[in-house]
Amino acid sequence: MNKTWRILDTGLRRAAENIALNRALLEARQAGEAPSTLRFLRFMPSALLGFHQSAEQELNLDYCHAQGITIQRRITGGGAIFFDETQLGWELYLHRSDLACADMQAISQRICTAAARGIQALGVDAQYRPRNDIEVDGRKISGSGGAFDGDALLFQGTLLIQFDVEKMLRVLRIPAEKLSDKAIASARERVANLADLLGAAPDLAEVQVQLQAAFAAAFNIEFAAGDLSEQEQARFETALAEIDSADWVNLMQRPRADKPLLEAAIKFPAGLVQVRVHYDAVRARIQQLWFSGDYFISPRRTIADLEACLRDSDARRLRQNVATFFAERNVDMLGLCAENFSAVIEAALAQQVTAS
Repeated sequence: MNKTWRILDTGLRRAAENIALNRALLEARQAGEAPSTLRFLRFMPSALLGFHQSAEQELNLDYCHAQGITIQRRITGGGAIFFDETQLGWELYLHRSDLACADMQAISQRICTAAARGIQALGVDAQYRPRNDIEVDGRKISGSGGAFDGDALLFQGTLLIQFDVEKMLRVLRIPAEKLSDKAIASARERVANLADLLGAAPDLAEVQVQLQAAFAAAFNIEFAAGDLSEQEQARFETALAEIDSADWVNLMQRPRADKPLLEAAIKFPAGLVQVRVHYDAVRARIQQLWFSGDYFISPRRTIADLEACLRDSDARRLRQNVATFFAERNVDMLGLCAENFSAVIEAALAQQVTAS
């Protein structure tokens, strides 16, 4: 007899409520008070910080305030993201006993492959792409991530329905160059929306049905609709009292000076390579970077993948990380090499040393 997991649809909510539900459901699953659960959720317009991030460092606060975009902090790590009604969130709250292993990469592959099959059932060629993305013809349509709390796993995914890439770029603290018409058009080329792929926005209920069926098949389980238990409701109210507050949102406050935007450009024989780096000087980590310049590289998505690979990485392992990235790919750079990209990043990081 198949196991039965619960399915929840908590609808469109304020960011604080969604984050409080994250904590309540994860705590309840860890305590054995709740079954394994698939949750669907949506956000009112929100800029969501990773747990360890500072709003001052990560977000364009003036734009968020002017646009009525709520700023909130997640209980999980990772980078800042923009979430609104044009995305459908899906989350799994599982126990280690539900999984074949404890390796997060293998877990991500299993879950994202299942989600991709659910999206395929809607009529698009969605495929899992390591480490934790789902793409259609090389364009990202869903991102995900997971974290254990004891024996309980929270695995979260976001499916783009009618996503506004330009708004996302303006919410985040990124170089002005990335807000040019050309840069915005380039960013749009790297993401896919179900509405664009299907010619119209799909019915959300149908999307949920297909994702539910795909997860049921992947884990050989059945789903039954449910509600929050009394214990979960109590945990939710306790969490909301803490999370729906300025103290929680401002839990991590660091000045922008601790995460400067560093720049460098080097003219190599094969072309000009420029980079801008958000650098966490306190932890010696490359938080995020953006390449530009005048050079050739194929496949075109290579640079976007390199930027993603180096996000939140140890600056002391820069050369090793860049070398490994290119060693694992067949890339045509017409004379450029991995060392060129390492060198220009090191030149940008040297600006921090000079300033200090």
